[in-house]
Amino acid sequence: MSGKTFLLLTLVTVGVVGTGYLLSADNHTGFSWFTERTDSSRPVSVQNLRPDTPPSDAPVQQPETPPDNALGFMLASVAHQYAETTRYPPWSVPLSAQQANAYGGNNYQPVSLPLEGNGHFTVTLEKYRFTKGEKILVAAAIQGSQVVDRSLSATLEKPDSRDSVDSTKLEESGSPGYFEGLLSADESPGEYRLIVEARIDGKPVRHASTLTIEPYLGEFDGLGDTRISNNNLVIPVRFSPETSGFYALSAQLYIGQNPVAQLQMDKELNSTSDTINLKAHGTVLANHVVDGQLQLKNLQIRQLPDKPGDRTNYAFGPDEGYAFTPPDLDSLSDTPAVNPESEQRAALLRQLADKF
Repeated sequence: MSGKTFLLLTLVTVGVVGTGYLLSADNHTGFSWFTERTDSSRPVSVQNLRPDTPPSDAPVQQPETPPDNALGFMLASVAHQYAETTRYPPWSVPLSAQQANAYGGNNYQPVSLPLEGNGHFTVTLEKYRFTKGEKILVAAAIQGSQVVDRSLSATLEKPDSRDSVDSTKLEESGSPGYFEGLLSADESPGEYRLIVEARIDGKPVRHASTLTIEPYLGEFDGLGDTRISNNNLVIPVRFSPETSGFYALSAQLYIGQNPVAQLQMDKELNSTSDTINLKAHGTVLANHVVDGQLQLKNLQIRQLPDKPGDRTNYAFGPDEGYAFTPPDLDSLSDTPAVNPESEQRAALLRQLADKF
């Protein structure tokens, strides 16, 4: 292997592994696009700040010269971070409070449209994904000094053809500037556009957002008896599927109000198999004090497509989740999960670091 080829392979490896770490659950810094909602009504200002000029007699600080083994140092750091990440199995990873908010289930983020004079036209829903046959409660609020007609219209459209599938009037309810109305989600599964129109200061104003309609997938039937097995807390979740197929279940494990782990597991379900065993590995529980019950929150199940290109369907567990009393957890240990492939990758990175 030539020197150029080896260096190229090294840089590609660092890029891939570094990206993997940034996306891993061990990265507790979070991502701004998951945790912050852009407010289009808030002006964004950019200031060019002039740095303070040091006194003329102050010594000028020279930039440090990178060490000769900078690449080796970077590789060693990536190898260490990768080894820390692979301590946890992919189906049981630590969960910070910030990550728990980012993964927070079936939430609709209200969309606010700015109006003249610092006004706002905001539309919100109780959730983003609706099950076929449900009613969609649409709420709109108009704040500011504008003159608004006494009713608004709400229309559900197909995004491709823009055909209307349902419409209703939103009537003023409760307080001035607040409007409510109901639409039907009795449509084919897919994404839909929600259009809310108002007359403000005598002019039509159109507010657009999106939602999805999901097929009925089945019912959650609670938890089975939890148990300890191979350094795992096994949590059986019962789900009776409407149709047989492969399903992926995810949930968040909490101790009190504190998130502990993100759990996930895939399984084929049918009329004779209706339980998916989530597992919390010892690495996420052994260092916590559990006094009382644990909670399983934000349960989400996906019906995986039969073939590439088919739609993935979603359903959600009860809003309150499930509380349960675990068995004795003293036997769980903070022993890293064994994954031969991950250990080989970590060893390769260490070997690359030693060459620089």
